[in-house]
Amino acid sequence: MILPPLDDTSDPVQDLVRALVKLPSVGEKSARRIVQHLLTADPTFAEALGARIAALPRRVRRCEVCGTFTARVRCGPCADPGRLATVLCVVARPSDSDAIERTRAFRGRYHVLHALLDPLGGVGPAEFPLGALLARVRAEGVEEVIVATPPTVEGEATALYLAESLRAAGVQVSRIASGVPHGGDLEYTDPITLGRALEGRRTL
Repeated sequence: MILPPLDDTSDPVQDLVRALVKLPSVGEKSARRIVQHLLTADPTFAEALGARIAALPRRVRRCEVCGTFTARVRCGPCADPGRLATVLCVVARPSDSDAIERTRAFRGRYHVLHALLDPLGGVGPAEFPLGALLARVRAEGVEEVIVATPPTVEGEATALYLAESLRAAGVQVSRIASGVPHGGDLEYTDPITLGRALEGRRTL
């Protein structure tokens, strides 16, 4: 996502509106409401908000183990010795593992792919990051992998590909149940539905 450089001659309100609508789920009306709120709030709030946004690239990194976003070398679940190391939940994006964490229904660990199989989008088996997952499964003695990719065409294709590859490695593979609406994203699924989907997972 690339924004054009700031132009001192342009309208700063419209500049910010155009930037905000590039965010997920933010339309032009919502963007204008946000800008109006920032303009009517204490100026120090807008400055503090801007400083926190600017600090994100410097302070946040990928966890060295699972790949989710964290301010530390290892995220909370990976650093927690009480988590079940033999069960691994594989998700497509950090927002998905965050959604599952909010259910408090899973006490294993995560692996974030940062990708889904999408040949039309340029991600085929050759580009898919399967090697890192297989290496981690072997190194950590993982016994079960829960595939929690989204219930989309790409997510289902990824789930089948992972199931075939992991079963060949001697690992039990399960899939979260269909409590999540088809075509929806885990990030926007309520915790109760997502928790039931985890509890009702099935073997692929």
